[in-house]
Amino acid sequence: MSSHIVIDVRRSQDFGIGTHIRSLVHALGVVDRRNHYTLVSGAAEASGLAGLPENFQMAIYSRSDLDPLDHIAFPIFLHRLHPDLVHIPLNRVPLAMIRPYVVTVHDMSSLLFEEEGSGLHMRLSRYRYRRGLVRANEVIAVSEATKRDIQNLLGIPPDHVHRVYNAPDPGFFRQDGTEDARERQRILERYQIHYPYLLYAGNIRPHKNVPRLVEAFAVVRDQLSTHPVYKDLRLIIIGDTISQYPAVRQAVIKSRAENVVRFLGFVPFQTLRHFYEAATAFVFVSRYEGFGLPPLEAMACGTPVVASNVSSLPEVLGDAAVQVNPSNVFEIARGITEVLLDESLRAALVRCGREQAARFSWDRTAREVLEIYHAACASVE
Repeated sequence: MSSHIVIDVRRSQDFGIGTHIRSLVHALGVVDRRNHYTLVSGAAEASGLAGLPENFQMAIYSRSDLDPLDHIAFPIFLHRLHPDLVHIPLNRVPLAMIRPYVVTVHDMSSLLFEEEGSGLHMRLSRYRYRRGLVRANEVIAVSEATKRDIQNLLGIPPDHVHRVYNAPDPGFFRQDGTEDARERQRILERYQIHYPYLLYAGNIRPHKNVPRLVEAFAVVRDQLSTHPVYKDLRLIIIGDTISQYPAVRQAVIKSRAENVVRFLGFVPFQTLRHFYEAATAFVFVSRYEGFGLPPLEAMACGTPVVASNVSSLPEVLGDAAVQVNPSNVFEIARGITEVLLDESLRAALVRCGREQAARFSWDRTAREVLEIYHAACASVE
């Protein structure tokens, strides 16, 4: 017997969570032709989910999940769709949410690193966060580390939480062809990149530790100032704009790195892939990650990775990255320098990185999510 499953895809164009939503939906379209799916989307996001099979349809809903009225309006809208199950792909569950539903938790950063707002605001956020998980029929966590955080911080029973890993987009595994190499060169010329560079991709919220990355990069540049290849090393940051993060701007100014650190904002998927491939190394020294998809994407592209040794990153990256203490600028700098200068290490990281990234697949993820859908539907029959 088939079920009608509704998935909230309003965040499908976001950085990070958008990749998860798009990849999961397309993978479900491959592995499941039995159930009927309705994707709830804003008009602008609908175009990014084209090419799905006939058992998928769109339902346009224009209100943002940040709108306070969404707590009531969205459940009313869902009720009219008559779903057997709703999947909320990040923990922003409306207070009046209809059941049954499944919710995915990507990380706990909103509770662990909330730096604004009053104590009352924090208590209300924690209440809503926990309530959304307690009422859910099933909870999905994207790593064992996130699953432990859910249990330890919110007291959610372990048998209520299922670990289902993310995976890199299959497009990152494409091997270089002649046309690919030409396109990559065109992109680098368009951005006027004619130097070796370290790459960071992701948002630059405080726990991402970007100021410390900038400081470590400045140390590396100083150490390699006379190196024949790396004396003109740059740092490229793809993702957020710098304007709303004064700590990052201050780190750039303090490190005297204004002319050698570039912030490119968001770029299209194919452009990002080429930036990964052309980078000398990918550096990801976040203080906390629920999963850590960008370094895995870099590995899939054959780029050596330097990453933090905390939270989910050792679990996801294994021994395929140089792991460093994200609190120590000089240890980060040492890890970067090793990857730049040790050719045998670079070769090993490229080989092991591709193998590690290939251990994760959206086909497997979709099949595991589908089993959770079946369990959630069966629990209310």
